[in-house]
Amino acid sequence: MKEERYFYAPKAEIVNELPQDEAIHATRVLRLKEDDEIYLIDGCGFFYKAKITMSSPKRCMYTIKEKLKQDKSWEGHIHIVMAPTKMMERIEWMAEKATEIGIDEISFIECQYSERRSLRTERIDKIVVAAIKQSHKAWKPQVNNNLIPFSDFLKQNTNGQKYICHCYNEIERTDLFELLNSNKTKEDITIMIGPEGDFSIDEVRQAIKHGFKPVSLGKSRLRTETAALCAVMMAQLTMRK
Repeated sequence: MKEERYFYAPKAEIVNELPQDEAIHATRVLRLKEDDEIYLIDGCGFFYKAKITMSSPKRCMYTIKEKLKQDKSWEGHIHIVMAPTKMMERIEWMAEKATEIGIDEISFIECQYSERRSLRTERIDKIVVAAIKQSHKAWKPQVNNNLIPFSDFLKQNTNGQKYICHCYNEIERTDLFELLNSNKTKEDITIMIGPEGDFSIDEVRQAIKHGFKPVSLGKSRLRTETAALCAVMMAQLTMRK
């Protein structure tokens, strides 16, 4: 069976040409030519079956043959809010794997014990695009491009289930998976993951006052990026259609 080639084209129906980076990959790397069949992903729930009409080293034009509506395999909106790690590759790894599993939104927050105080998300967004193509996802997760102070994020209106993961024995925690599994309403989910040094205890208490439930991800002490991915997996298992 001939391999299906997927490309990210957010304006697939409006224009008839691949974005330049996608075009270069199609023509220079994959050496696709006129009349070759490709699939386009708009990131908003549709695949497009298309045929290449023009191919050059930096350009690739196409005509759409069929529009294919896709449905998400999970309910609601899964939103991970995390303090970025000191090493960028760990953040990138988390974003890639979370996209493959299935996530709707990723936000980054600056906490009291954060080791990273600035963040450029352009590369993370590119990794997310590569991951939706690799995993054949029709929905592109939203990667929010501002590093938001912890207290400012709490002031945002966040609907649905809200959880903060922490490791303090002084504050009672409930197992996240048990809570998610017991909720039958399939509401949107927001889960906060702290930096390498965890949230401060005052931050945890502040989040609780804003409606976040304190939770645990199990008995193991996890790295930040592992905790975030674990939370995505728990959400997926309980929100799957």
